[in-house]
Amino acid sequence: MLLALPEIVAGRCTACGSCIETCHTEALALVGRVAMVSAPERCDYCTECELVCAEGAIVCPFEVVIEQ
Repeated sequence: MLLALPEIVAGRCTACGSCIETCHTEALALVGRVAMVSAPERCDYCTECELVCAEGAIVCPFEVVIEQ
């Protein structure tokens, strides 16, 4: 099964580093002057990166469903 990863819109990314600081799995890194999912195998789909991006440069193309 393939899972979608967070998508980073390079044109909106200001390389502020908020997403990288927030990522507890260290799946994100700055490459050049743009944030990227540098370790996709580490991403646990928490969506925190999308929430902290003030520029709206990160889009998580998936929905996290918590069943009770």
